[in-house]
Amino acid sequence: MALIRSVRGISPKFGKSCFIAENATIVGEVEMGDHCSIWFNAVVRGDVHYIKIGDYTNIQDNATIHGTYQKAPTTIGSHVSIAHNAVVHGCTIQDYALIGIGAIVMDNAIVESGAIVAAGAVVLENTVVESGYIYAGVPAKKLKPVGDRKEMLERISKNYLKYASWFDEKQ
Repeated sequence: MALIRSVRGISPKFGKSCFIAENATIVGEVEMGDHCSIWFNAVVRGDVHYIKIGDYTNIQDNATIHGTYQKAPTTIGSHVSIAHNAVVHGCTIQDYALIGIGAIVMDNAIVESGAIVAAGAVVLENTVVESGYIYAGVPAKKLKPVGDRKEMLERISKNYLKYASWFDEKQ
């Protein structure tokens, strides 16, 4: 069973039809929308600042979501995919964005709607990742336009709902 616990008297809140893997950790001031999924070994730690997550967002295996005490909360929009081993820390991820495998997004960064952060990229503090572009590298820089990827990003987020449904099947 997932580790879900209160911190300083504040408990996580979950929307409708969310999938939480058995070994995920969700603590403190976390508010999650509907149809989200938190995958194996992912940590959503709202102990030092709040974390808000929209609808249809997936946080994949080993990802870490956190903030900075009294300084930087984390806000994640709807239809966002945060890939395996990513770190999202004290920043804003707008709707229909993708954070690639092993990417890091730091305090007060903003990943705009429809933007993609490439696998392994490091988005430094206060960086704005522009809508419609892919950012890659260390530190992350604008690489190229990706155009309107809303359909693709929505499809990915809905695929994770399908994958989650497999875990509800009777053995």
